[in-house]
Amino acid sequence: MNASMRRRLAPVALLLMALGLPTGMVRAHGPDPVLSDNLYAQDQRLEFRWRSGAEPPTAIKTAIKDAAADIAATKASRAATFAYDSAGSSLIGYGPGATCGGNGIACFTRSAPDSFTMWLREHGRVFDWGTLRWCQMSSDPANGCYDVETIALDEFGHVEVLGHHVNYGDDRDYLDAVVQTYSRTKPKSGWDEHDLGRCDVATLQRQYDVPTSSTRISTCLDIDTTASIAASTSATLFGGTVRFTATLKVASTDGYGRLKGNALSGRTVKLQRRAPGSTTWTSLATMTPASTAGTYTGSATITADAEFRAVYTATSTEGLNSDGSPVVTVSLAACAGAPCLRPGR
Repeated sequence: MNASMRRRLAPVALLLMALGLPTGMVRAHGPDPVLSDNLYAQDQRLEFRWRSGAEPPTAIKTAIKDAAADIAATKASRAATFAYDSAGSSLIGYGPGATCGGNGIACFTRSAPDSFTMWLREHGRVFDWGTLRWCQMSSDPANGCYDVETIALDEFGHVEVLGHHVNYGDDRDYLDAVVQTYSRTKPKSGWDEHDLGRCDVATLQRQYDVPTSSTRISTCLDIDTTASIAASTSATLFGGTVRFTATLKVASTDGYGRLKGNALSGRTVKLQRRAPGSTTWTSLATMTPASTAGTYTGSATITADAEFRAVYTATSTEGLNSDGSPVVTVSLAACAGAPCLRPGR
């Protein structure tokens, strides 16, 4: 699918009417929607050059390159990266030749897996709603100007595959995404965002996967985890040491996209114990990360029959849910032969 969209400047109410949505409607919060099933390759480098005859002014060029760097720094995923190259296959243009519709200040096309295009309207262009002012075109930008870096970051997000974020009716979650239906001007909150928002990142992670097993999952996601545990033995003598190996993974749920079944490293996994028949668990220790991704180890000294489990407790810093492993039982083995230690001896 070759998608082409434009940045709109209409007031919110007019925007909703144009889309056929009730102006009082409250929409559910969540990750950005996707524009297409067609993706770029994981970690693909997309090189762009300036469109001949429509090169941006130096200040605009700099802001666009900065936006490309913003993608690389904040995508927290294996989504594509963007870089300027004079021989790049993708074109970015500026000026009156932009194919952005009547009221669009910026627009794009995406032709995954090969290339893309981007256009920005010229500074000073007169629209029905007023005159376009790019903040970067002034040494002392006035209120009401648009930040080129923010707008270009939004367009790069579209090129990746991101659709416009669907906000709550009162826009209280506007800062959760840069990829928005309408952009804000200076000095409104969010007018100069240079990082992808958490709900932009959430969709990129589902679509492209994360770079490593220890990469934090966006808090805009609601991802179940699966913990498991195994013991080195099911029975040991009094005072024996049993080694436990736990694994932590993303649950194998189709809706999680490329995150499905991923190993989860760098999290806090606790080893817990209880007496058989008890409902009270005691945390023995934080398990130690092992060399295999998503694997953790710990040990316990056995002085009585006991049940063990591994527990991951969710934190507010990422979009993972808690899970406890199935229980494993370790029994106190019967003592045979001498010498043989027993309680009280």
